[in-house]
Amino acid sequence: MLDQQQNGAVATEPLDSLVSSFEEVRALTERLCDPLAIEDFGVQSMPDASPAKWHLAHTTWFFENFVLAEFDPAYRPFHPRFGYLFNSYYNAVGAFWPRSQRGLLARPTVAEVFRYRATVDASLLRLLRETAWGNWPEIRARIVLGLNHEQQHQELLLTDLKHAFACNPLRPIYRERPAMSSNPLTPLRWLPYSGGLRWIGHEGIGFAYDNETPRHRVLVTPFQLASRLTTSGEYRAFMEDDGYQRPELWLADGWATRQAEDWQAPLYWERSDGSWISMTLGGPQPVRDADPVCHVSYYEADAYARWAGTRLPTEAEWETAAHDCPLDGTFLDGDPLHPRPSAHGPTPKQPTQMFGDVWQWTASPYISYPGYRPFEGALGEYNGKFMCNQMVLRGGSCVTPRSHFRRSYRNFFAPHTRWQFNGIRLAKDS
Repeated sequence: MLDQQQNGAVATEPLDSLVSSFEEVRALTERLCDPLAIEDFGVQSMPDASPAKWHLAHTTWFFENFVLAEFDPAYRPFHPRFGYLFNSYYNAVGAFWPRSQRGLLARPTVAEVFRYRATVDASLLRLLRETAWGNWPEIRARIVLGLNHEQQHQELLLTDLKHAFACNPLRPIYRERPAMSSNPLTPLRWLPYSGGLRWIGHEGIGFAYDNETPRHRVLVTPFQLASRLTTSGEYRAFMEDDGYQRPELWLADGWATRQAEDWQAPLYWERSDGSWISMTLGGPQPVRDADPVCHVSYYEADAYARWAGTRLPTEAEWETAAHDCPLDGTFLDGDPLHPRPSAHGPTPKQPTQMFGDVWQWTASPYISYPGYRPFEGALGEYNGKFMCNQMVLRGGSCVTPRSHFRRSYRNFFAPHTRWQFNGIRLAKDS
């Protein structure tokens, strides 16, 4: 049962609180689409991205398939082929439309997808009002999972739109953003951490994905962590020192990818009148030296760390440092849509920018924790089957919903991935 992953806490949340969360999350996804023209909803700029219309429909299919179809005997699918079109990768559920061809789906229309959302929402809320309490723990657990799943797609929706707009020579603006002040660079300091056995993983309070469990101890040797994220100005120094032309700095796969893709700078950076500009969700903007560098691959992050004479932290080191840090930062809720510079302040006793701004690459491969158990049934495909050829990222980003995030959150992407808000935090041995 899915609720077994959440230490039996699933039956304690009041119904009205769950209904409120459901309505808030579903409404936010639609608000994120408010700036779009009808032509924007169907664009797919690369195989790894999805059209906005598909995100709206897939998150709805998730509730339809995993909640309504399971627990409402009277429910009938909104459309008999939507399960094929909007299943993402659940082989146990059935066949699905190829991911790389989602942009070919001119139909259903955007209006029909919004009707689909409204119909499923009404049916699910009716189920909550009428459900027998014997089914409540599992229904509640699946809805909470579905809400966190939709929050993941809120982030993907924005990153996919940014990539699509960056591919357009007109450089469309998703939403006008106020000009941000140019803050001075915060000095980087090294914060020491002692070695020993450390607990990592979800502590068992509130929601977590199965890949964050079970909580376990790992041996961490003494290390130091950078007090803040690596900035665009620091990364530009790597570029100006021929960092992209020096194979000794790169992993073999990274160097081959850099050559094949002709990488010369982070994704979205381009030269204009002798200066660097970058595509943002507010349109093209000058690259500001104090901003965290973002849209870099694991390969680039690793090469930069070698150039700087340091390394990337392991996820155990990252979680050790994050344990006592206040869980605040630049998230989607603050509406910046762009990472912010580290704030000036006294000499830090804790690292800043641990949460929000950019996802931080770690040196850890994405594999299971000791004793890992995936969700049962088709939902077991959510995370477990991707535990190969991926690297772990930590910390969230400026387009991650704050309520979706926790310290134990393990994001993961292939090492060449750049279109997400991925950045760098350095570490080194003590």
